[in-house]
Formats: sequence, structure tokens, C-alpha cells
Amino acid sequence: MGAPGDDALDAAAFARLVDPLGPFEPNPSVAIAVSGGQDSRALALLAAPWAARRGGTVTALVVDHGLSDGSDRAASRTLEWLAARGIACVRLSWEGAKPKAGIQAAAREARYRLLGEWCSENGVLHLVTAHHRDDQAETVLLRLAAGSGLDGLAAMPPVLETSWGRILRPLLRVGRSRLRATLVSLGQGWIEDPANADPAFARARLRRSAAVLLREGLTPARLAATASRVAAARETLERETAALLARCTTVFPAGYALVDRRTLAAAPVDLSRRALERILGCIGGRRYAPRRARLEPLLDGLRGTGVMQSRTLAGCAIRPSGETILFVREAGTIRETVPAVAGGKTLWDGRFRISFAPAAKGADALHLRALGAAGWRTVRGTFECALPMPDEACRALPAVYDGEGVLEVPHLSWQRETRAIEKPVVASMAFAPSKALAATEFAVV
Repeated sequence: MGAPGDDALDAAAFARLVDPLGPFEPNPSVAIAVSGGQDSRALALLAAPWAARRGGTVTALVVDHGLSDGSDRAASRTLEWLAARGIACVRLSWEGAKPKAGIQAAAREARYRLLGEWCSENGVLHLVTAHHRDDQAETVLLRLAAGSGLDGLAAMPPVLETSWGRILRPLLRVGRSRLRATLVSLGQGWIEDPANADPAFARARLRRSAAVLLREGLTPARLAATASRVAAARETLERETAALLARCTTVFPAGYALVDRRTLAAAPVDLSRRALERILGCIGGRRYAPRRARLEPLLDGLRGTGVMQSRTLAGCAIRPSGETILFVREAGTIRETVPAVAGGKTLWDGRFRISFAPAAKGADALHLRALGAAGWRTVRGTFECALPMPDEACRALPAVYDGEGVLEVPHLSWQRETRAIEKPVVASMAFAPSKALAATEFAVV
């Protein structure tokens, strides 16, 4: 889906694409996602000197998904290629069982998790990817086919804020053929990914239809321009939604929220809907918003066109009381149990970022899970909480268990009196949901 004869990118052209995505710190430390294909190879060869001229460094991150017998060799070849060009590189491996269905989506999720974890652990704020104009055009078409609304048709943003830093896509205005020309100008070859031509995947089927799409005027440039226009509208809506949430919502460190119903209901219906989606995502820890058909009864009740009653939705219990609505994590649906690994870190239930203390005497076979109803009955009978907190919020708190039952509940500063362990198991804990309440994640540059 690219036009032949495009000019190669040089250092100045690349800088004009990257610099507006700042600000960057002095001597920036940047990670780049490299697969070995033409797009990411061109990115690596452009990004490394860009960072060096600013006194910074780049680290290329190569993810081995382990999805084929040759994936290990392909990753090794890419690492060798990077090292030969003086680019620092790290291999990241997707370990464990792989799903039989939805493998591309699962691989993409695993890839970004591994990339984000590495950046977080190494203090790198900027991850640069090689998504380009043709990728953006394909994304628009795929989302049109899926019936996406405004958010989906905005496609990929050039800057995506995350919990650990930013994902930057400086090449979204650059066609695939221009990246190929860049490699040719540098005398650099590349590896073709067989999946790019596999008709089992939707993007490969779109590429086979490129000639038909071009005849109908659906050029990559036109589709990408449509995404940019829709993205501007999305960014405006996100800012307005964040302002509304700041006026009507109070989020507590224990992971629940109180919402002023009158303020939320008075907003335009689209803003009210988006605000509800953000509240549910923040408190419920879910990555995706509920389907609109499930959200509408709550919205109708909020706005007075339906019944406002207690309900559950997207992992949340919703409890109206007068002009205030309590949103709290539904404790009975929390299934996540993780071992309390000494010195380890975890994002538990998509909501709490937890660091475990170094090993303490007696700290064996401990695990973290929801306090639950039984645990809360045990804890509640042994102390008076200094801060009033809804019982439902307490039941959804993370707690450390051993063979005897609840050992400690960090948010309540509670420890079992008969504990045999010398010091707390949890070193730090913070409510840091993967879906922040009012962050403007989607940025247009």
C-alpha cells in the first residue's frame, strides 16, 4: 500500500518527525522495539544517531515470542545485526503456554507487557516503535470492519501515555516504501516476516487487496489523514472527560470512588458515558470498557430516564445513595492469587502496584489475594479502622495469607498478633490501576 519512488529518510528528516513528540530529558535514554523486519531496522538505524547527537543512548529490545521453531534463531540474528552496528540490545522472551486462538492479539499484549516492564525496571521513559502510515491505514480499515466508533477510528496515536512512560510512533506519516528506500540508501538488507503474507491474518489479506483499495481512492495517505482528523476529536473528548471527572469523582487509596451523581448527569450524554467507562475501568481493573448495551441501563438510571439501583458491571459493585454513587471493586469476582516473592513486584488485580520486602525469617509459602468476606470478618473483629471505609472496599483489598489465614492487610496497617514473621511482607503498596481515571492517554502531535 505504498507508492514507489519515495525519498529515503535522512537524519534531518527523522529529527523533524521525532522532536515534536517530546519533551525529552537531557541525554535521553530511549528504547526501540526491533523485530528484524524492514520497518524496525530502518527505525534502529535512524534512532541511534538521533539519540547520540543529543548525548543520549538507545537500547534495542528484541522480543522472541516463541511461536515457531525458528523464532529463537531469528531473534539471535537480529541481535547480532544490532550488535554489529554498535547498538545496545536486549532479548526479551515470552515464556509459558501460548493460546490456541487469538494468537496475534495475545502476542501483541505479551510484547507490550515485556517492553513496558523492561522500560519500567530500567528507568526508560520513551519506547519508540516503527509503526508507519501503511500500518495506520490498515488499522483504520480493520476498525471500520469491526464497527468501531470514534475511539477506534482514531487508530494509533503518535504519543501514547502509559503507567511507566510513553510509547512514541514518529513514523506514522511515513510510508512503507520510504522506509524501504532508506534501507536501500544505507546498503542495508532486511528479513521478511512470513506472517506478513499469511492470509490467515487480516492485515495480510488487506495487503493483498491493496490494488483494489487504491483504485477506489482508499490510499494509505487518505486513510491516515482520516485517522488524524478523528484523533483530534477524540483528544478533545478525552480532555473534556478528564475535566468532568475532576469535578465529580473522588478516588480513594483503597481503590474505590465516590461520584457526585448530579454533576455527572448534567454533562452531555457522550461525556457522561465516557466518564462512566473511565470510572469502571479504574475501579474494576479491566482493560476494556463494557459493551454499550450493558452500560446503557446504568447511564439511563444516572440521567433519570431509567431506574437507578444497585448493580454490578465490569468487575464493579455500583451502590447509589442519594446524590452519591459508590463504585467499588466486586470482591467476589477477584480470582488473582500471586506468591509473595521476596523482593518481587506485581500489579495485582490490575489495580494495586505492590513491592514485596526482602525475605524475612519465617516468610515461606506466602501468597497475596483478596481479603474477601471471611478475611474481613477476622480483621474487623480485632481492630477499629481509623478511617471510615465501605465494607465492600475492605473485602476487595489485597491481603497476605499464610497457612493459618490472614497475615497482614497493608492498607489497614493490620497484622496478625500471633505472626511468626519478624517484619511486614509487603514493602510498599499503591493504588495504581492500569486504566487511570482521568489521564489523557491519546495525544495528537
